[in-house]
This record gives sequence, C-alpha cells and structure tokens, in this order.
Amino acid sequence: MTRFDRQINLRGFGQEAQNKLKQSSVLVIGAGGLGCPALLYLAATGIGKIGIADCDTVSISNLNRQILYGENDAGKRKAVVATETIQQKYSDIDVECFNTFLDNSNALEIISQYDVVVDCCDNFSSRYMINDACVLLNKPLVYGAIYQYEGQVSVFNVKDEKGFTHNYRDLFPVPPNAKQIPDCNETGVLGVLPGVIGTMQATEAMKLITGIGKTLCGKILYYNLLQQSFYELAIAKNPEASQAAPANEKDFRSHNYSVTCATVKTIDWNKANEMYSLNPQQTTFVDVREKDELPRVDTFICVDLPLSALAHQAHCISQFEKLLVFCQGGVRSEKAVRQLQILFPEKQFYSIQGGILDSLSQLSNKLYATEV
Repeated sequence: MTRFDRQINLRGFGQEAQNKLKQSSVLVIGAGGLGCPALLYLAATGIGKIGIADCDTVSISNLNRQILYGENDAGKRKAVVATETIQQKYSDIDVECFNTFLDNSNALEIISQYDVVVDCCDNFSSRYMINDACVLLNKPLVYGAIYQYEGQVSVFNVKDEKGFTHNYRDLFPVPPNAKQIPDCNETGVLGVLPGVIGTMQATEAMKLITGIGKTLCGKILYYNLLQQSFYELAIAKNPEASQAAPANEKDFRSHNYSVTCATVKTIDWNKANEMYSLNPQQTTFVDVREKDELPRVDTFICVDLPLSALAHQAHCISQFEKLLVFCQGGVRSEKAVRQLQILFPEKQFYSIQGGILDSLSQLSNKLYATEV
C-alpha cells in the first residue's frame, strides 16, 4: 500500500491523476493563516514540488490559525519552519524554501519555476504584484482572501468555458485607499475561517493540475462562516484592468507596488538614523511588532506600539513630530503608518524598508544569532 491508495482508488481520479500531481510544482506565497492549510493538503495529496515564500516570523498571536506552528516556534521564520515540518512529514516531496518577501525584483524569477501559484498573502500590494507577475508569465493563480467572518476564492489566468481569462484586476481595477484597507489585527479572525479558505485553495490547485471537475476560473466563490453559506458570482472582463497593469517585464520591475494602496513614505535604515540624529527630541523609532517577537530592541531608543494594540495605545507617540516605524520585515510597518496617518494627519510618518531583517538594520545579525 502507498499513502495515495485512497486517491488512486477514487473513481474519476486514478493513477493518471496521481501521476500528474507527482510531476507538478506549486508555489505557495505566504505561510500564514491561508498558507498553512493549503501547504498541508497540497503536500498530503502528493504534489511533487512545493515552494514556500515568506519572510515573516512566527508570533504567539498567529497560533489560533497558523496550524503549522507551535509555541516553541515563536520568533522563528515561517518559511523555514514550514519547510522543515512538511519535509519531515513527507520525505518524497521536494520542498523549496524562499525566506524572502516577493517583490518586483524577484517575483518573476521565482514564479517562473512553478506550474501553479497559490496566493495566500494578507495585503493588497502583494496581491496586485503577484497577479501581474502571473499574467506576464501566463501562470495559473489561485486566489484566496478573508475578512472577519467571510472568505473568497477564485482562479485567475485560466480560460473559462467561453475562452476568456480573468485576473485580480478585473475584480479590483483600482487599489483601495488607506481608509478602505482592513487588517485582521484590528478586525480579528477566527482560526477556522482561513482553514476553510486555504483548503479550498489547495483543492482548486489540485483540480487545475489533474483536470478533474470544474475550477473557479471566471467565477468567485464567497463563503460566510456565520451562516455556513456559499454563493458564486461571475467575473466580467474589466477594460480598466489592462490599462492599470504593467505591459511588460520592464514596466513590472519599475512599478512601485509598495505605495499602490496608499501614500506611505518609505526609507532605509541609513536615512532613518540620519533623520533621528538631526532632531532626536522630536523624532522617535516605533516598533510595531508584537511583544513576543524577537529580537527585542536594546541598541537604540524606540517606542513599543504593537500593531494589534495601535488604536488603543497610539497616544504614547503624541509628543513626537517625526516617527520612524519598523517591524520584522517591512509589511506591517506600512499598515501601521496608514493607520497612524489617519489618527495624526499633522505628523510625519516613515516606514523603514525591510524591517529588522534588512541587512542595514542593527538588529539583523542579532536576529540570526537567536535562531541558530
């Protein structure tokens, strides 16, 4: 017997479909609430090669939904832990770890190596960037997202029954502004919801590879957890979509996705240190990581303001005029700046690129030392 016997014996599936899974490769971008269940089921079903792309670290607050991790993984990098866990469970799978956030400098090279891409990100900038890369490379993209008690799933860049292809920009041709961007640190999330949606994403990827059933290309599936209800909507081609998307690789690489969703000023650590030195009385660094994330800052003065508590504790920065915001990898600091700009429109906020994982950070070497 093999671990795939129950699938092979399934009428309409068989050895041929199982062979297709074994010969296929899937890239999962984001190893969080959606990525964890998607990765577990893709690995269990027999995908031959799985790529995991993420540069965030595990936080205790992740554990209600990110089921690949436990308490002892706090502070460790998600892509590394996820890769090790899946490789230990299934030795016959080739698991590739990309301990980095995808951006327009590396996305095309990484995505081009895989047959199917599963978008498990939690921010709009990454979704637009991943979508555009998949369109340029003609790669099928399985999309998933959650908000409060609802989730949605679709398949992009695959021909529907009428021969049309759709992508994320057909749904959302214009990126939202800062006030429209939801965040699970503010709104909360039940762990089972990303479990449901991530499992659906794995299902759609498997169907794309094997050819069984009908995929969600040309449609978007909505799920409501409270009502335990599903409904589908057809996606129409949107003329504005192609106008907003980069036309070629050169346009893609020069597109500034980091400021697509809102006006956020970004700087590197050198510039941040220079700003602080010019006016230390009115300038401060702001750490928006959660309290359990390592390493903690002891080499310079900063204000601890976790993103999850930002709305209630923002008064602690009211005396400063210029605020230099950082997190672990640079994503949450942008979210924090967007929220803080609404609360304090008269102040100057800057998101520090790359967070403490950046090589220019005084904390990057210390972080690597804590993980050895």
